[in-house]
Amino acid sequence: MAQDKEIIRLEVDKDGLRLDKYLALALPEYSRETLKTWIKEGRILLDGKPFKGSDKSIQGSLLEIDPPEVKENTLEAQAIPLDIIYEDPYLLVVNKPQGMVVHPGAGNPDNTLVNALLYHTGGALSQVTSQSRPGIVHRLDKDTSGLLVVAKTDEVHKLLAQAIRDRQVHRVYETIVHGFFKENQGMIDAPMGRDPQDRIKMAVREDGKKSRTYFRVLEPLKHGTYLRVKLDTGRTHQIRVHMRFIGHPVLGDPLYGYKDDQFGLKGQCLHARYLSFVHPVTGENMAFESPLPDWFKDTLKLLAYNPEREIAWPPVWPHETDDFAEAYLDEDDWDYEG
Repeated sequence: MAQDKEIIRLEVDKDGLRLDKYLALALPEYSRETLKTWIKEGRILLDGKPFKGSDKSIQGSLLEIDPPEVKENTLEAQAIPLDIIYEDPYLLVVNKPQGMVVHPGAGNPDNTLVNALLYHTGGALSQVTSQSRPGIVHRLDKDTSGLLVVAKTDEVHKLLAQAIRDRQVHRVYETIVHGFFKENQGMIDAPMGRDPQDRIKMAVREDGKKSRTYFRVLEPLKHGTYLRVKLDTGRTHQIRVHMRFIGHPVLGDPLYGYKDDQFGLKGQCLHARYLSFVHPVTGENMAFESPLPDWFKDTLKLLAYNPEREIAWPPVWPHETDDFAEAYLDEDDWDYEG
């Protein structure tokens, strides 16, 4: 393996799983086909040696993953269909489907949202962030669906970034989680940082960065609860980690959820449904809603959701009359979500 770039190291924490399946669970940002290819190419070693995907995991052994580097300045504009909710000369709002990676990275060099945006805009995207992320102001995980705002110019990108740091961009998600709640709404105030045992995961840590999430119960279901969730901060995997922390992991979550989910989901049941902000150029109040995707509605139906029940919008959140003067978003961390 190359020594001049970062190697991903994972200590195996389970016995008896096929190693290709274990890797798919531990590294959900990479497709199973990608991981299988890396195993065949010798890019993944077990205790320093090549192995077969069918070999069984042994707790305490060490997996080392050496992803190929993504070449800069080689982003391809690809004619991938996009669901554009809104567009003007300065920005656009996209409804991202579940399963689409936002920007190229190791294991996902193309077929991402960025590749589609380059084609749609003719390359007219901001260049404030790294060359692999033109236009991307904030992100969603691969299997989190819903709304994203994209910047076309550097100035608009910077203004939107500042609005997020000032908590003037409002992001509201809907999700289905395991278990039931005694309260109808609540706040999770638990600092987060990288999981010391697994660099792929985030975790609640005393020495972590301030992280705050609000939730409201929309409907108790046959199994689990339908929630509306609002971010006050935007840490990596924040909703997923916070829900797991309070004992209510998101249904279908391959990283933080239960391994025996029986609902046929292809990833976490999490949808970025509402997005609002002040337009950085025109000053107009912008508000967008993304209807629940069919896979989410099918899960609600499976769990006996009652669509006749009227749910008021917008909700009254428990913090809206409080004074939260402290800005919790660090400049290098605000664009990670879900």
